[in-house]
Amino acid sequence: MGAAGSKLEKALGDQFPEGERYFGLENFGNTCYCNSVLQALYFCVPFREQLLEYYSNYKNGADTEDNLLICLADLFTQISSQKKKTGAIAPKRFVQRLKKQNELFRSYMHQDAHEFLNFLLNELVDILEKEAQTAKNEAETSSPPEKTANGLKNPQAKGVQKEPLVTLVHKNFQGILTNETRCLRCETVTARDETFFDLSLDIEQNSSITSCLKNFSSTETLNAEDKFFCDKCCGLQEAQKRMKIKKPPHILVIHLKRFKYIEQLGRYKKLSYRVVFPLELKLSNTAEDADSEYSLFAVVVHVGSGPNHGHYVSLVKSHNHWLFFDDENVEMIDESAVQTFFGSAQEYSNNTDHGYILFYESLGANKNS
Repeated sequence: MGAAGSKLEKALGDQFPEGERYFGLENFGNTCYCNSVLQALYFCVPFREQLLEYYSNYKNGADTEDNLLICLADLFTQISSQKKKTGAIAPKRFVQRLKKQNELFRSYMHQDAHEFLNFLLNELVDILEKEAQTAKNEAETSSPPEKTANGLKNPQAKGVQKEPLVTLVHKNFQGILTNETRCLRCETVTARDETFFDLSLDIEQNSSITSCLKNFSSTETLNAEDKFFCDKCCGLQEAQKRMKIKKPPHILVIHLKRFKYIEQLGRYKKLSYRVVFPLELKLSNTAEDADSEYSLFAVVVHVGSGPNHGHYVSLVKSHNHWLFFDDENVEMIDESAVQTFFGSAQEYSNNTDHGYILFYESLGANKNS
């Protein structure tokens, strides 16, 4: 690894970014699904910086029980504070905690990187929300509410919902989708908002992210058995339904649905379809704010022909250089190499390295370059 590390340092030479660290992560028996996602998250710079800041404040505070948030923050702190610029680190504490926390990740079988990312982000939110609630309860216990002539000062109005906590996960990854349904009889539009941390897109052969997003937001007609109950008409009516991105996130995570259940086979099959993902992405088709522009900074790649075996690696853009992370190995790659991970134009191909999870950063956010 020393040789590979020094090779990377030589390749970057004077252009090695000041203060940056490029460290591979050791594999603990099929933990590549975890390593590839952790590398993508580490190079999500605003998220990394907020996590490091959280950890420095945490270390100065009281001890609490070990959890995934602390293990992740500790791992990011270890990487960022290494004396060497390159090398490898064993994310042992994090992986042990992950396996303890969720039996799904306990076996040495091939795991799904997207399932892991989903679990991790939601787990971090739960931990941060519990911490905030505990701090609030402690504050309320230690300082009784001030009394005024008219009773309690600023009492919570009955029926008023308190604002949900905005954690560092929400700040970076949360967007809002709006589900619009238009009754074709009375033209009334019913809109329902829902939040998301990533978008899962159906894919087609020889397509692009832009066309997949168009399909995601395409209008669907609800008729026959799928009629919509319209409150205004007080009955089931034909309607048109579409999904739009109402508020795009700072970090747009796109999951390509490469694993499809095939009824005839009675199992999942990997779709090796060629799906072009651009380095710069415009959300003009889906977002109400047509100027949402994004830049690709990480790709989690699934290597292998089937869903139940294979390997995960990640490509990361850091300070205008592209890097290839394969467990403990890190090397520089040319930007043009990114297109070799789009997928295969033919069903049977020797190339089994396909982009699976894409990480885009809003150009309106802090630029990761």
